[in-house]
Amino acid sequence: MASQNQSYRAGEARGQAEEKTGQMFDKTKNMKDQTSSYLSEKAGVAKENAEIGKEKTGGVMQRTSEQVKSMAQGAAEKVKETFGMAGSGEEDEYEDQDLARGGSTNADATTTTTTTRRGF
Repeated sequence: MASQNQSYRAGEARGQAEEKTGQMFDKTKNMKDQTSSYLSEKAGVAKENAEIGKEKTGGVMQRTSEQVKSMAQGAAEKVKETFGMAGSGEEDEYEDQDLARGGSTNADATTTTTTTRRGF
């Protein structure tokens, strides 16, 4: 009878172990699903933040590009002024009026300058 009782207890212990294993499996599966949902949500937020950052960066890059272009144009004008190559505002104004009347600019005209050096 002892062996039958031991066999019964062993079967009961085995059944309880299987039940406990099933419960642990279900808990693990639920935790995995929750973690997966959490990570998916966080990945979506991260993607949105990245897109917002990209838009902000694009605006900064655009403004920076415009500032650099403006500075380069200003520098080019200063160099032209320094070497006497910049036109005065009046010439541009007369040229614009002439063009409005159907005239043409003197863009094809050439100027020749001769420099003579004298030795001392």
